[in-house]
Amino acid sequence: MILSISHVTTYTYDRPVRGAVQSLRLTPSRFDGQRVISWSIGVDGGQRGGAFRDGAGDWIEGWSVRGMLSELTVRVEGKVETTDLAGILRGHRENVPAVAYLRDTAPTRADAALTALARDAATGANDGLDCAHRLAAAVADAIAYNPGVTQAHTTAAEALALGEGVCQDHAHTLISLARTIGLPARYVSGYLHADAYGNEHEAAHAWAEVWVEGLGWIGFDAANRCCPDERYVRLGSGYDAQDAAPIRGIAMGASHEEMNVAVAVLNAQQ
Repeated sequence: MILSISHVTTYTYDRPVRGAVQSLRLTPSRFDGQRVISWSIGVDGGQRGGAFRDGAGDWIEGWSVRGMLSELTVRVEGKVETTDLAGILRGHRENVPAVAYLRDTAPTRADAALTALARDAATGANDGLDCAHRLAAAVADAIAYNPGVTQAHTTAAEALALGEGVCQDHAHTLISLARTIGLPARYVSGYLHADAYGNEHEAAHAWAEVWVEGLGWIGFDAANRCCPDERYVRLGSGYDAQDAAPIRGIAMGASHEEMNVAVAVLNAQQ
């Protein structure tokens, strides 16, 4: 499948700021399941700085905007050819060892309820892969997809208690369960063309990857009860949503910031 992607993020400030600096993790990952045909990243009025590939294999670009501004826009456009690898991150080069992703963070820290769910779900698993699938199914059963109920700062424990959330909450919860029983897991940011029911996805997406011995990293999208296939485009990973954020930065000046995101992921072959 060839996916055409447009991603525009606009920050508006109630009072002008004296410039901004941003770190962008907005370039598709390099692995056997996807190939970049064309890709461009731009910041209106901005200047591109240094760029590098980090230890997790993600491409990071630095951008800065100087002078007074009331609005800042980041624009991404491109086409990516994708292949269904049943969720396996085959051919991806990185230096961070899998065991590093056993470390918990504030959004993924397990409480008694998460620990109990992890142990119940893993009981009777035949191997690591079966266990990971059981954990993902348990998250899907425990947390109904319902936008607007949780916030960016909602933790896995809070989402489980609510029983509702969005893809970020599903990913954080699955990561928490996996780490609780000794399976390295991490957060992945990217794009989704359409959900399991064929509905077009109009926002950036997130899922989790779990390390399975003998297979490596395998993606699990508990929100859609599947492993990533040709409908998905992977951008990058981290310990949690904040660590894997596609856009991180700071504006210089005392001002209230609002963000608006517009994403379109289309099948370019139709």
